[in-house]
Amino acid sequence: MNPITALGAMVLSISQQAGGITLFFLSFWRHLFSWPYYFRVFFNQCEVVGVNSIPIVLLTAFFTGGVLALQTYNGFDSSALANTQIGKLVALSMLRELGPVLASLMVAGRVGAAIAAEIGTMRVTEQIDALTTLATNPMKYLVVPRIMACALMVPMLVTLANVLGIFGGYMVSTKVLGIPAHQYTASAFNAIQMDDITLGLVKATVFGLVIGLMGTYHGYNTKGGAAGVGKATTVAVVYASVTILISDYFITAWFV
Repeated sequence: MNPITALGAMVLSISQQAGGITLFFLSFWRHLFSWPYYFRVFFNQCEVVGVNSIPIVLLTAFFTGGVLALQTYNGFDSSALANTQIGKLVALSMLRELGPVLASLMVAGRVGAAIAAEIGTMRVTEQIDALTTLATNPMKYLVVPRIMACALMVPMLVTLANVLGIFGGYMVSTKVLGIPAHQYTASAFNAIQMDDITLGLVKATVFGLVIGLMGTYHGYNTKGGAAGVGKATTVAVVYASVTILISDYFITAWFV
């Protein structure tokens, strides 16, 4: 194929995807502020997104904090400096970057795929069309509760991840590296500012919207039967993960 033709086809495909996602997101906002609201569906999705994701998020956060403490300790030239700085570095890294990003990537892999697969299966089996014939708006019933559940529950998961990540660093620092507990806690809590907490929660909210949007969009637009469902699931996770990393940079640059 001609390289110019291939490049043009790629740009056209990206533009179509971006335009489709943007229009879908605008449709979500339009339906968000209109009646009816399916609260039972929303609370069920909060359980799926939030409660069921707690074990994997906390496990990831605990060992991330522990590894961060080990690597930070090895990176200092003097143990005295490490004793006074490890808590600060672990706390700020978890609050500003690692907590929101890693927790969101875990949720994207677990929940984003599930949302895309569920809605995609409903699309290829014509269940979404059946909802329309029953005078039930699919956007209101399927899309809005899932995106809102992700936007609400991801910040809560990130908060838990931050706490356990700092605790993981504490356990490694005090039990493995021999750092006095009071030095770690004083270094960590003296370094935390309100801006650090705010930045992490803003990122978590945006990442939650991204996860819900990508999962619902690709599931809602699934084509091609069972193979299409598999493709939609994969694409939803990849798009959500890449968008999380890209938006992480721009949010950080905006706050800095």
